[in-house]
Amino acid sequence: MLKKIVLTGAAGALGSALREPLSRMCERLVSVDLKGAPAALAANETWTVADCAEMEQVAPVLEDADIVVHFVGIPDERPFEELLRPNFLSSYVIWEAAHRAGCRRIVYASSVHAVGMHETNAGIDTDAPHRPDTFYGLSKCFAEDLARLYWEKRGLEAVCLRIFSATEQPQTPRALGTWLSRGDLVHMVERAVDTPTTGFCVVYGVSNNDRAPVSNAKVAFLGYRPKDNAEVFAQDILAKAHTPDPQNLAQMRLGGPFATVPLGESGVAGMAKLVKGS
Repeated sequence: MLKKIVLTGAAGALGSALREPLSRMCERLVSVDLKGAPAALAANETWTVADCAEMEQVAPVLEDADIVVHFVGIPDERPFEELLRPNFLSSYVIWEAAHRAGCRRIVYASSVHAVGMHETNAGIDTDAPHRPDTFYGLSKCFAEDLARLYWEKRGLEAVCLRIFSATEQPQTPRALGTWLSRGDLVHMVERAVDTPTTGFCVVYGVSNNDRAPVSNAKVAFLGYRPKDNAEVFAQDILAKAHTPDPQNLAQMRLGGPFATVPLGESGVAGMAKLVKGS
């Protein structure tokens, strides 16, 4: 069992789902967020309010940590200036503080939007080059490159999770391929934490979907074997869907609506429109 895991972004939708599973993998879990602590904490969990873009606030929290699970950041497209601190600067601070503290590994919440302009039907694997679809996607490219740099120059391991559609259940035709269930998210993070050695790697955060548009074959060593399959929802979703349009980049690129929104404008809003109209 690990001595100490630090989870950043612990109050977020995904971070909240990880707190209890991570608490079972270590003697001490330190959850970090700008928000205050929830009503209930695990017996071995402590809560720290901190800004992950501030080194003097982060460095003490990471002391003696084995692994950092870094889920801080604005999870949507915004003007570059709004993403600079929470998405770009916080990643540098986390990696530098983890290096100074002697941490072994960072597990990072990256995103499909780091490769969002790749064609959906291209069948890319984890070696595909970055093709961000937004400033948000660019922030994920930055952190992934930062992770590789700190591995190759300083020996700090990193597993970058390119998370796709992490929702309770799929709601659009696109999500029949891109859905990531909560159970499979937890499983992926557990394997990113407990795999003995990882070096630097990326893994696609998708469930065991029949229509998954990407391949994790080259990172089989992580032992990530998702169990849920969006296909069980396919009949209902496709019955309500609009006629497909192969000229619409939102349907033909991995990033979905993020591939079509103007830079700086919300991609989540575009996702919501698809759900409402489907």
